[in-house]
Amino acid sequence: MSTIFSKIIAGEIPSYKIYEDEYVFAFLDINPVQMGHTLLVPKKEVDYLFDLDQETYARVMERVQFVEEILRVKLRSKRVGLVVDGYLIPHAHIHLIPTNGPHEINENLAKPASKEELERVHKLITG
Repeated sequence: MSTIFSKIIAGEIPSYKIYEDEYVFAFLDINPVQMGHTLLVPKKEVDYLFDLDQETYARVMERVQFVEEILRVKLRSKRVGLVVDGYLIPHAHIHLIPTNGPHEINENLAKPASKEELERVHKLITG
């Protein structure tokens, strides 16, 4: 079964890619909690993050640290919060949310971003 994330990775659904390698695909969340909210997804389609094999899990976490630094530096945030919930889409994924305080990591803040906002943030991060 192909999830929406597998379709994004395959290029069947457009996205605002932040980073890609042989293990992961990272892209902007279209319903961000904060500007630059990024989803990091293992290319291996596994429902639960902790069911990944040890090597893939280690590679994913290395990439989390790499993408975190990109987001923190490019967006000038104090920290990047990490959230793993994994209930809505049956494909492991990690939310990386740039923040300047703990009050900014709140699912209730999520709202659809306009195409213009996504393009602007994408350019800030990748440019």
